[in-house]
Amino acid sequence: MPTRVYLDWNATTPLRPEARAAMVAAFDLVGNPSSVHAEGREARRLVEEARAELALAVGALPRNVVFASAGTEANALALSPGLRGPSGGPVQRLLVSAVEHASVLAGGRFLADRIGLIRVTRAGVVDLEHLKAGLADGPPALVSIMAANNETGALQPVAEAARIVHEAGGLLHVDAIQALGKIPFDIKAMGIDLATFSAHKIGGPKGVGALVMAEGIAGLEPVLRGGGQELSRRAGTENVAGIAGFGAAVKVALQALPEVAERITTLRIRLENGIRGIAGATIFSEDAERLPNTVLFTAPGLKAETAVIGFDLEGIAVSSGSACSSGKVQPSHVLSAMGFDPAVAQGAVRLSLGWSTEPDDINRALEAWRKLGNTLLKG
Repeated sequence: MPTRVYLDWNATTPLRPEARAAMVAAFDLVGNPSSVHAEGREARRLVEEARAELALAVGALPRNVVFASAGTEANALALSPGLRGPSGGPVQRLLVSAVEHASVLAGGRFLADRIGLIRVTRAGVVDLEHLKAGLADGPPALVSIMAANNETGALQPVAEAARIVHEAGGLLHVDAIQALGKIPFDIKAMGIDLATFSAHKIGGPKGVGALVMAEGIAGLEPVLRGGGQELSRRAGTENVAGIAGFGAAVKVALQALPEVAERITTLRIRLENGIRGIAGATIFSEDAERLPNTVLFTAPGLKAETAVIGFDLEGIAVSSGSACSSGKVQPSHVLSAMGFDPAVAQGAVRLSLGWSTEPDDINRALEAWRKLGNTLLKG
């Protein structure tokens, strides 16, 4: 039997050997990182080394990194009324792009009547003029715009959005969970106030996320209250092994980024060219700048759930969009926000590549799509 081909890297990634080794070493430690004895100090050392790795990777200071249980919790922590920067009053409302992850669309601690949506273009890119209008129509706002969409791969104009938001006296949160390790990302250079990340998207373990803040951000209210962990910003004993794995994965991912991005871009382009030539398929967000690894496509009459099962039976793992909403028979909210008819949105299939994807994996995916296209869309 041929080995399976994994093309669902945006859902989760394999655990990197370096992350596994760091976690195994951490599992052998007995100390609580909040304890002052030698065992506790050794556990604390691992947490702080990982904090420093993430801070270095994204242009922040270690003291402004807060570890959490997942990207979803990190987003909930970031979306907090009362946040304020070095100058200006506290934010009183939230503006989010219409293509955000469900954990951002939920609004964190903001009341429903204090949350507004920002439109996106047909290519899935934030409409900056609509953002300007929204900021002008009320008190200071926290704006949340993802760096890269998890379904289409479309990159957002984060630096330009930051300038617009700051001119209006607001703050910018960026969900960078799909961006880290795939494209260069620096919160200081881009003018970002808060950014969120997840370990399992870059070869770290599941169940670890982080919120990173720019220097001078104040007013963050904890979601979890209890002990004084994470400088009293997130209570609960730290997941030492998971955090150690996160730090190791960040280090390797950033070192490999230039080579991997170039190679994966070449494979993605070949995959897209092959997909277009079968069954009248089209690629979503193809007119936008995108992640090196992401392809979301459809074809007339295609049903995503049937196609995903068909690929799976051919030994290839793909998805119909966000893994967080898998199993739900409903159109993608991302494609709906982009203006696509529900019937079109229900046919979207996502293939996402990673550092171990090989040319033969692309060959097998195209062979499977050729077979499925001729079968599922016959007539």
